[in-house]
Amino acid sequence: MAGSLNKVMLIGNVGRDPEMRYTQSGEPVTTFSVATNRRYKGSDGQPRDETEWHNIVAWRRLAEQCNEYLTKGRRIYIEGSLKTRSWDDQATGQKKYRTEIVATDMQMLDARPRDDEQGDRGEQSEQEGFDRGDAREGRDGRESRDGRTAPVGALAGSDDNAIDLDDTPF
Repeated sequence: MAGSLNKVMLIGNVGRDPEMRYTQSGEPVTTFSVATNRRYKGSDGQPRDETEWHNIVAWRRLAEQCNEYLTKGRRIYIEGSLKTRSWDDQATGQKKYRTEIVATDMQMLDARPRDDEQGDRGEQSEQEGFDRGDAREGRDGRESRDGRTAPVGALAGSDDNAIDLDDTPF
């Protein structure tokens, strides 16, 4: 095999509400964290839980979608690639590093929050996912009602409770 692969797939819970900023050129970028858990038996035979925290960065349309629809605690699937940034800390002069996951796809895996829990973050159907493209059509080539990228089953005329197994990330 001639190439290499840098791909990350996570299923976990959003650790903090997303924060969206804009670059100097006006491009949206959203950051948030995702927690994944691993359960194992310790040396004493007792079950132990281990939580790993992941820093997520989303750009362009996916950044806007993450900012609009994600809130702390939501169960999501994130796909992307690892990226390590480095910079010199101005206070100490030391070189600092941060490894992040640059997201290319996001799907919400839990049920839509009830109206009283949702606030003004927008409406979202169960299993609805988004990709990083700026396209206005769904994964099956049809446009959604409000112009957002939408998977099969989330479009006008479809059964709102239907889940297309082709959109399942695993």
